[in-house]
Amino acid sequence: MSNVTAPIHRATEFLYSDVDFTSLNWLELKWAQWYLLFDDPAIATGLMSFLLHEIVYFGRCIPWIIIDAIPYFRRWKLQPNKVPTALDEWECTKLVLFSHFTIELPQIWFFHPIAEYFGLATWQIPFPHWRTMFGQIALFFIFEDFFHYCAHQLMHYGPLYKHIHKIHHKYSAPFGLAAEYSHPIEVLVLGMGTIGGPLIYCYFTRSLHIFTVYIWVTLRLFQAVDSHSGYDFPWSLQHILPFWAGAEHHDYHHMAFMDNFASSFRYLDFIFGTDERYRAHKARLRKAKEAAKQRGATHEEQAAIERTLNEESEKVGLAAEAEAEAKRLW
Repeated sequence: MSNVTAPIHRATEFLYSDVDFTSLNWLELKWAQWYLLFDDPAIATGLMSFLLHEIVYFGRCIPWIIIDAIPYFRRWKLQPNKVPTALDEWECTKLVLFSHFTIELPQIWFFHPIAEYFGLATWQIPFPHWRTMFGQIALFFIFEDFFHYCAHQLMHYGPLYKHIHKIHHKYSAPFGLAAEYSHPIEVLVLGMGTIGGPLIYCYFTRSLHIFTVYIWVTLRLFQAVDSHSGYDFPWSLQHILPFWAGAEHHDYHHMAFMDNFASSFRYLDFIFGTDERYRAHKARLRKAKEAAKQRGATHEEQAAIERTLNEESEKVGLAAEAEAEAKRLW
């Protein structure tokens, strides 16, 4: 039985009739047990997919909620004078849940029958080799980053910003839960960057397992939440992989409204010059801090200098935001 072309609409007790269970690892056995709980593999897949999204998203947000509540971590917060309140987090959670159930649930549910038509494997075991999955996930990251870069810039144009994307810019100092705090239309559009890569890959190769997609979605959710966390630790990924964007890169976009439109990587913003103000801001900040250290400024004085420069960039951003809102389609 081919992992991709075998029929799936049949009684579940026959799904694994020709599978050697002794050759499977623990996770593959649990995978089969899950599918054998349901009469229809499509229901098993849809339910597991949505549960995965909710558990990973909110599970990743919880550590950042805890960190925001502990003053010790403010030394690594990019905008330490702006800490989300419990009300901010609750208001954010309500809209996120609304989008999850009205937009993302249908998007997640209908992704699978469409992808299966193109060759996506769901209930099939064993899983692909890890090297195969690694290459596929790398392609999905590249595709999503390019899609996000283009769509995000479009969302900053006139009416699209005023009526759609402005909701996401409510918080000039983002926090983890705000990663998916967006207008439902934006959730739908940008979500296509996440599922579009797997769909296109399926269409052309007819060879992809949903377990690979789950790893991809988990990593993408981690990236989205972490980039909105508002913290830049010495061990953050962007200090290990220079091309990784991370919170420090995206926090500037929320603070100053302009620049840094990509999601995961820095290279598109660098190539197309949409990070020039960001790099100029970082250079001014670095120069001011070095001068302050040379004259023996205290930590509090250095923090005040950083806050002043941030406020200057934020003022420029507010003017750019007002200009964007004023634009019309014609």
